[in-house]
Amino acid sequence: MLRTLFLSLFLLASSLAHATPLTWGLHGMVLFGGKQGLYASHLPMFHAPHDYQVVLQMRLADPALDARLRQQLDGKTALWTLEPERFELARLLPAAPLPLRQFRATVVRGHFEKDGKAEPGYGAAAIIVERVLLMRRLSPAPASNASARYLQVGDGTQRFLVKRIDSRPDFEHIVAWSSPAQAPHGDIVVAKSGIRQTPIAALRAQLGKTARLRGTLYFSTEDVR
Repeated sequence: MLRTLFLSLFLLASSLAHATPLTWGLHGMVLFGGKQGLYASHLPMFHAPHDYQVVLQMRLADPALDARLRQQLDGKTALWTLEPERFELARLLPAAPLPLRQFRATVVRGHFEKDGKAEPGYGAAAIIVERVLLMRRLSPAPASNASARYLQVGDGTQRFLVKRIDSRPDFEHIVAWSSPAQAPHGDIVVAKSGIRQTPIAALRAQLGKTARLRGTLYFSTEDVR
């Protein structure tokens, strides 16, 4: 009887493990923002455990370090990334049974997997997840869209455009811009030309004449082919 019970529990655990996508891993992120807010964009792929596009609003738990980082990023377009501790990415889903609200990460000036260097003074910084702005599972099937759709990130005048990954192959693109007061927060949609980077002029035409685009923070086709 006991042996049968253990076997049944083992089979149940195995079936659940196969039914639920595994998202445990090291989930590198692009770090961006400034005095008005800090954000992180997961570097996605079309396979587990990285097959989610995720954009977070976040802060550092240490107020002094948080203020310092905002000052360092403010108004600049240099690439910064986060190298987090390993965690289950699916725990960021709004309906997760044990939602993830904090994790530790190394703050890196540059790309953490390439030529980036850990920024002195931060150590394994405690990151507080304030809001999940976007979380969408990516389909591995080939797909094509004639338009590139950008999520607007930021509530004030300091805003960012994050390309929604909706094709395969596709490209990752994050752009910084300065918004007029009370500008709309809806998606920005422009014509797409394969996996070539969207011209700044095309984005400016959709944002309006008073928008000031500060430049591209991140562009890559490497992981979303």
